[in-house]
Amino acid sequence: MKKMSPVLFALLLVTTFFVNVSQAQMPQKGSKNTMTLPNGEVIWDLNGEWNALYVHYGAMAWVGEIKNMVKITQQGETFVGTSLIATGFTPAGTEKIRGELDKDGIKNARYSRPDIGWTDAKGEINENCNKVIFDDGKGVKVMLERK
Repeated sequence: MKKMSPVLFALLLVTTFFVNVSQAQMPQKGSKNTMTLPNGEVIWDLNGEWNALYVHYGAMAWVGEIKNMVKITQQGETFVGTSLIATGFTPAGTEKIRGELDKDGIKNARYSRPDIGWTDAKGEINENCNKVIFDDGKGVKVMLERK
C-alpha cells in the first residue's frame, strides 16, 4: 500500500498543476487588460498597439523574420489587427489578423497572408494579456507584445 501512495500523490500533483495552468490563462473580473461584456462574461481586452514579430518557417522560412507594429481594435468579443508599418509584403493599414474571444481566450482567429489570403490560425494569450501568439500552421507565426 505504501508504494501506491507516491503514485497517487504524483497524479494529484500533476492534475493540480494542469488545473492551475489552465486557470492562469483565463481572464478574471477586475484584472488588468480585461473587459466585461454586456452578458457579464469577462474576456481579454486586446485593444492597443502591439510590437509584432513575424517568424516564417517551413516552406516560408526563406522570408525570415519581419518586425512590425500592429494596432488591434476590439469591439466586444471580436477583434481586428492592422499593420502600422509597410513591409515588402504588406502596405501599412492592411488588415492582418481577425478573431473572436471568449472567457477561455481566443475562440477563433484568422491570419491574412499575401500568398494565400485569409487562413485559420491558432491563438494563445499569456496569463496577463501582454503577449499573444498566432500560428497559421502553414508557415507563419506572429508574436505580439503589448507596447
